[in-house]
Amino acid sequence: MADRNHDDSWLPGLADFLRKQEGAEAILFDADSQKISVATLGPIDTKELERNLAATLKAIESSLVNGGDNGAVPSSYKISRVGGKTLLELPSCYTAPKLWQWRDMPWPTEAKAAEDYEHGEHEWQFLAILAGLCGIFGAAGFFAHTFSLGPDWLSIVFFMLAIVAGAWEPVQDVSHNIRKGKLDIHFLMLAVAVGASLIGAWQEGALLLFLFSFSEALEHFALYRTRRGIDALFKSAPREALILEDDGSERNIPVEAVEPGQRMRVKPGDAFPVDAEVVEGESASDESNITGEAAPVEKRVGDEVYSGTINLWGALVVKALRPAQESSLQKIIRLIQDAQHLKAPSQRFTERFGTHYTYWILAVTTGMFFVWWLGFGVPPFKNVGGEYSSFYRAMTLLVVASPCALVLSIPSAFLASIAWGAQRGILFRGGAAIEKLSEVNVVALDKTGTLTTGELSVEKVESFPPGHEEAVLAYAYSLEKNANHPLARAIVQHGKKEGVEEREVDGFRSITGSGVQGNVDDGLCVIGRRELLAEGPLKKWAEDLPDLPEAYTEVWVVYKDLLGRLLLRDQIREESKPVLERLGGLGIRTVMLTGDRREAAESVGKSLGLREVRAGLKPEDKVAAVQAFTEEGKKVAMVGDGVNDAPCLAAAYVAVAMGGRGTDAALEQSEVVLMNDRIDNFLNAYCLSKRAKRIIRQNLAISLGTIGVMVAAAVFGLVPLTLGVFAHEGSTALVCLNSMRLLIFGKKEV
Repeated sequence: MADRNHDDSWLPGLADFLRKQEGAEAILFDADSQKISVATLGPIDTKELERNLAATLKAIESSLVNGGDNGAVPSSYKISRVGGKTLLELPSCYTAPKLWQWRDMPWPTEAKAAEDYEHGEHEWQFLAILAGLCGIFGAAGFFAHTFSLGPDWLSIVFFMLAIVAGAWEPVQDVSHNIRKGKLDIHFLMLAVAVGASLIGAWQEGALLLFLFSFSEALEHFALYRTRRGIDALFKSAPREALILEDDGSERNIPVEAVEPGQRMRVKPGDAFPVDAEVVEGESASDESNITGEAAPVEKRVGDEVYSGTINLWGALVVKALRPAQESSLQKIIRLIQDAQHLKAPSQRFTERFGTHYTYWILAVTTGMFFVWWLGFGVPPFKNVGGEYSSFYRAMTLLVVASPCALVLSIPSAFLASIAWGAQRGILFRGGAAIEKLSEVNVVALDKTGTLTTGELSVEKVESFPPGHEEAVLAYAYSLEKNANHPLARAIVQHGKKEGVEEREVDGFRSITGSGVQGNVDDGLCVIGRRELLAEGPLKKWAEDLPDLPEAYTEVWVVYKDLLGRLLLRDQIREESKPVLERLGGLGIRTVMLTGDRREAAESVGKSLGLREVRAGLKPEDKVAAVQAFTEEGKKVAMVGDGVNDAPCLAAAYVAVAMGGRGTDAALEQSEVVLMNDRIDNFLNAYCLSKRAKRIIRQNLAISLGTIGVMVAAAVFGLVPLTLGVFAHEGSTALVCLNSMRLLIFGKKEV
């Protein structure tokens, strides 16, 4: 069977992809770490590129697993190694690479997520076993040496066994990286352990590898712990749907094959296959994996259910609203994929720092060995009269200067934050989003769909004269069932909840820009705007009708001698006011930017206690408002959901999209996504980002402080290797544990 992670095995398939994919010029990839980037030239459909690449990678992987032969790479293609990765290029002119645009692409992650999850669990357990063996053999050697138990060689044997156990995993990593021409921290640790053994410091070498292997196990446990919540989302994705046919029969089909409008049966305990609307039955759903809400959410006819959430107790028949690829759960999965490829500037700095620092410290340590030996006359290899040898000092310097804790200080905090947020419906698209959100001092919010639900609901039914409200609703419900606009959906949903009896409608037609009409119960019924009355035979009577209440929308019903209206209003989210009050308490300026009419916007603003309301704005006006704040030196977070919000989301310092209602345009511009449209999660995200930033500062202080103090002490020969080992590994473990507090405590008051 071919090695599925060997880069050469992937080359033929990727070469074929480059040949077929228009606009793709080169691929830089590492199959082992499952990272891949594509260079493109000219305009290209990014979604098509990602889709085709994912299909190619899955096909290659399937072929490798089954032992297939993917052919050979054409000789005209150029293959090279760049920074430990393989670069595959199409034949082109020498100027083309200067025009390439590189794009990081997600590796197909459904199988990878499950594999990483299982591998992560087994890996930290295996590392813990090795660390335990190293500690046991090291302790045995210490007691044998200290208390002269057995022959002199017995303690050395125990120390050697400890070193073998502690070095087992680092040796695998070092040998793999050396083949790629890279040296890392594992190499430094092995060099110190071997060096300590060569000068007879068996105890220090064993102690170093025990603490190093223990901290590695702890680091992998922290990684496993943070990924566990994220990977649970991948595992919760349904695989099949039980479709109800028109003849009453049932059949299972793959979730990917479900089409909008198809009816499905969902039994108690099953996951909802796709986002859908309940058409029969009552139940409750567990939406904790999407929204973080622990309490079950009741579901009745007309309510929406989300893919991947669990039907708790009642059998339901639901109607698919959108394909599986566009479901709430798949949005989360795609956004998490993006987050894993987007890194904060500070994180990228520490990664580059860690790589170059390894070579730098090796050079400095080698130079200091000769300075101590030839410059200050310190014995080269043997400790004399309580004075440490030059080599011993070099090994100590190598240990205390190794940047393990520094390299882990930022990504560990970001990964923990992304995991905590994903479990609660907050999706950070990389560490940069967390870093930037903590710096925000102005929050601009759209009204419809952000501070309000964006869905109209019927608040009141009136008839003139009073007493015929039920008939008004029945006629409106019967006619609007044939329409498909926001007002119609709200009226139909209200009619279903009220249990209104549907009347038979003939001759239904739409009156452009005004309403609808049809024959109901042998009479013409007209539904629409107030203007319908003002222009018809009821014109004189219409002049005496009550005015429209502020912030409401009205729909009039005219049937023979019956006249009535339905009053609808966009519902304010219950959590909007507490969120705005808390943001104000934190010193953050809040402003509403909306395209709605001023009366409606000010009514909502007054209800929420929001003093700054800017209404009637076009998309370019919203952008201008955000840019004005930026010119004042403010850092703006824009929260929106619609296509008209996409330009100002792009202009904001941090773009935040409502994930449930959010359009593709808004989601593509967003750096933070609030799933299920929970505006209170913006406050949670902000508090989490502030806490993460504090944790990062603490981690940097711990790592840099330890390196600074211990390097200075090591240069002057003031610390033994044993103390250096404790300081280095202790700071690494402390950084990991400190970052894990974000998982345990999550959002805490700022």
